[in-house]
Order: sequence, then C-alpha cells, then structure tokens
Amino acid sequence: MKLLKFILVGFIFGIVLTKAEAVSWYRIYEMFQFQSFHMYGIIMVAIATGAIGIQIIKRKQLKDIEGNPIVIQDKEKGTAQYLIGGLLFGLGWAMVGSCPGPIFILLGSGFLSVGLVLFGAVFGTFLYGFFKDKLPH
Repeated sequence: MKLLKFILVGFIFGIVLTKAEAVSWYRIYEMFQFQSFHMYGIIMVAIATGAIGIQIIKRKQLKDIEGNPIVIQDKEKGTAQYLIGGLLFGLGWAMVGSCPGPIFILLGSGFLSVGLVLFGAVFGTFLYGFFKDKLPH
C-alpha cells in the first residue's frame, strides 16, 4: 500500500510527458536541430519547478516521509566534470532520441526496441560505477 502512491505518481508523470509530447522522437529531433521551442520550454519549467522546490525544502527545513530532515549537499566546485558529463549525456540523448525518464514511458507504451536503449543506459551506469575511482572528479 505504501508503494501505491509512488506507482500512481509514476503513471501520472508518464501520462503528462506523453500528452506533452516530451517522449516524442520528433520533438527531441526538433530540439537538437533548434527548430522548435517546445522541448526547451518543458525543460525550463522543470528547472524552475526544481529550483523552487529545493528552496522550499531548504527554507522550511522539511522532513522526509520517515521524519528525518532532508539534507541537500552543495555541489562540488568544478566546471570540466560537469561539461564532460553533460556533453556525454547530451550526445547519448541525441543519438537515441530519449533521455532516461521517457525510456520507461516508451517501453510501457509498447515500443520494445527501446529495451536496447534501457540496456545501454544501465550498462553505461555500471561502467561508470566500475571506473568511478579511476576517473577525475
């Protein structure tokens, strides 16, 4: 029963992204070709919502579901690691036409070929975890 609310939120999130056409390969293609503002608008709304949410959590000192205080660590200083990580993420996103969230939505919608994309994302995460200590941070 406790997980039901998370499953419900996931379903609603999937429906909203599908109806907003955020999972559409054509919309993502238009974004990377700078032909449409649609995806940039969605991304800007997500950034603004996240920033406002983080500020509310910090200022109101909110607690998690178990009553523990939510602690948000400051990001490490550095530019190169974020530029390289963002570049790799963006290249992967452009190559497959999907970022991690829509992978599951597309699988749920019956696009089974996206299973290869999911495998690649999980494998890439595994590789990062394996080489993490050897990479510059």
